[in-house]
Amino acid sequence: MAIMRTKYEALNDGAWFYAFMVLFGALVLGGLGASWYMEHHGHIVTGMNNRVVWGMPHVFAVFLIVAASGALNVASIGSVFGKTEYKPMGRLSGLLAIALLVGGLAVLVLDLGRPDRLIVAMTKYNFKSIFAWNIYLYIGFLAIVAAYLFVQMNRGTERWTKPMGTLAFIWRLALTTGTGSIFGFLVARQGYDAAVMAPLFIAMSLSFGLAVFLIVLIATYGWSGRELGNKLLTRLAHLLGVFAGVVLYFTVVQHLTNLYAAEHGGVERFILLEGGIYTKLFWVGQIILGGLLPIAMLFSAMGRSRTGIVVASLLIILGGLAQIYVIIIGGQSYPLVMFPGKEVVSGVYGDAAVHYMPSLPEFVLGLGGFGLALAIMLLGMTVLKFIPASLADTDN
Repeated sequence: MAIMRTKYEALNDGAWFYAFMVLFGALVLGGLGASWYMEHHGHIVTGMNNRVVWGMPHVFAVFLIVAASGALNVASIGSVFGKTEYKPMGRLSGLLAIALLVGGLAVLVLDLGRPDRLIVAMTKYNFKSIFAWNIYLYIGFLAIVAAYLFVQMNRGTERWTKPMGTLAFIWRLALTTGTGSIFGFLVARQGYDAAVMAPLFIAMSLSFGLAVFLIVLIATYGWSGRELGNKLLTRLAHLLGVFAGVVLYFTVVQHLTNLYAAEHGGVERFILLEGGIYTKLFWVGQIILGGLLPIAMLFSAMGRSRTGIVVASLLIILGGLAQIYVIIIGGQSYPLVMFPGKEVVSGVYGDAAVHYMPSLPEFVLGLGGFGLALAIMLLGMTVLKFIPASLADTDN
């Protein structure tokens, strides 16, 4: 089915629309209040310290940014790789990508402690810093996806859909590579220093983004009473299972590589065996609940059930948050190797893992990013025609 033959509609602003806007608005206001509280009272009200300087808000922010890249995958499959059955969902895919990225960046800005310092970051660049590179990648992603949506939604510009889709596809790979390289380039941290971080984050983006997309798709068509074919959903569910399997593959490669290198033996023992909450989150949250279980569900009879797909997608999202928590927080909790082969005795940079307990304001700020992303998504679907009138199997 060609995208030009698809009829698009806007959502009706019924009672459920206002109910969800109130819910998402409350999350956004809670996030703003949490940011003000932490800025007003200082760093002491958070669980962060001199060793763990990226806390729970960064976990939410990185998840949203990574998922934003993957949410665009459905549009890329349709316009770049020519799979016509995916083309009608291209607009929805692009809108979700923009919403998730804005939500993630909002959390990052509000977690700076001094949001006004963003002006310095935007006017003075240190091109030896991966963070400076990512500013260009994030802003460029927003502009390119907005242009991608424009050529899809306006008559006479359809011929630019594939070129813009190809540019967006390449750019989102660069964006996720840059996000993963933030950790891969930090050689001082034993838990970060790995080139496999870039492909791992690309795989994570495909899995997390599609999981969020499936939940939004099923919820939108279910609440609005529109037709959504089981054949299309099953195809997307199997694709999600493949992506989740790829995440597990790169996770295994990451840890096997670190186990082979003697310098990473300590941090691997910490994460896999002796890390307390990080070990539990890795094996139970990331591997079992966020990986093996949803893969089994998606390739079984449950993968043909909408409830089963939603549950599996939620498990992948929760497992993704656990994975990013282990990477970011666990990587900081493990002590820095200041002088290899020597014992360092210090209250700040000792050889013991540091304890970190996220505070309530940190959680609320992170949830505010999710609320902002979902509010943008819902408002966009209501104002403009992003939704195909039908995605029944007979239409694909």
